[in-house]
Amino acid sequence: AEWVDGEVVVSPRPSAIHGAIVMRMGAALMAALPDLKVLAEAGVRLPRNRLRGPDVMVVRSLPDSTWVEEPPVLVVEVLSPSTRAEDTFRKAPEYAEAGVGQLWIVDPEHRRIDVSVNRGGVWEPLLHLDDANPRGEVAVSDLGVVRLDLAAILAP
Repeated sequence: AEWVDGEVVVSPRPSAIHGAIVMRMGAALMAALPDLKVLAEAGVRLPRNRLRGPDVMVVRSLPDSTWVEEPPVLVVEVLSPSTRAEDTFRKAPEYAEAGVGQLWIVDPEHRRIDVSVNRGGVWEPLLHLDDANPRGEVAVSDLGVVRLDLAAILAP
């Protein structure tokens, strides 16, 4: 559950495939960014008293409290049919406003990964992977480079 504008936003439990993709993304991030902390299913406090729970987030250090208070280096949202609109239309601008450095959207249904960087509160595309262009790499600021393989991330 998340807290947005005074309301609790409840989402159904994700599918097993969703969970596997989250784990693969987390493993890729941990391998490429060993000096950072990769968290799955943790919560982050955003402006205007909002509490969100991205599927994966990368932070510089573990929080002292339940919620991450500092803007994450990056967040990953793995889209599900039931949360697609919430993840893309509501959460994305909230993450930008909060100062999250990068937003990674993994879309298993359409077989794509889109990575954007926050430039002054606006998301700018960095990388787009799909079946025609399945491999690429993303520089995460000056903290490291993550190499991605769409087929490996989305494997059944």
